[in-house]
Amino acid sequence: MPNKSESFTHFEPYPIVEGEEYMNEKHKDHFRAILGAWKQELMEEVDSTIHHLREEPSNFADPSDRASQEEEFSLELRTRDRERKLIKKINESLELIDEDDYGYCDACGIEIGIRRLEARPTASLCIDCKTLAEIKEKQLGG
Repeated sequence: MPNKSESFTHFEPYPIVEGEEYMNEKHKDHFRAILGAWKQELMEEVDSTIHHLREEPSNFADPSDRASQEEEFSLELRTRDRERKLIKKINESLELIDEDDYGYCDACGIEIGIRRLEARPTASLCIDCKTLAEIKEKQLGG
């Protein structure tokens, strides 16, 4: 298990150097480490869930206890499904790093930015395009 200084939620921000080329090898290594640690955390959660589901007794005589356990399992499985989708996004981001396409907006092609990527390493839109997409979503959905 990674120690907390290596996990996604606890990493050293990249020390930005003025004039440094965007998404150079140091940047790529930084994001590989962040994405790898995040993926590792999620995989450990999956293992924990599998262990929990196997170990938990499932033959409660009381219907209320059984219903509570089923609800707990259902919630845990929904959470793991979201995490499975996130692992897929992490893998896609790692592939983009290897293809030298990571860190650029899918919509307009500009740099997403180091700090935004540190906040959301799977981001595929710059802040402006993401804001526009959210505004459109609100207008269409609400």
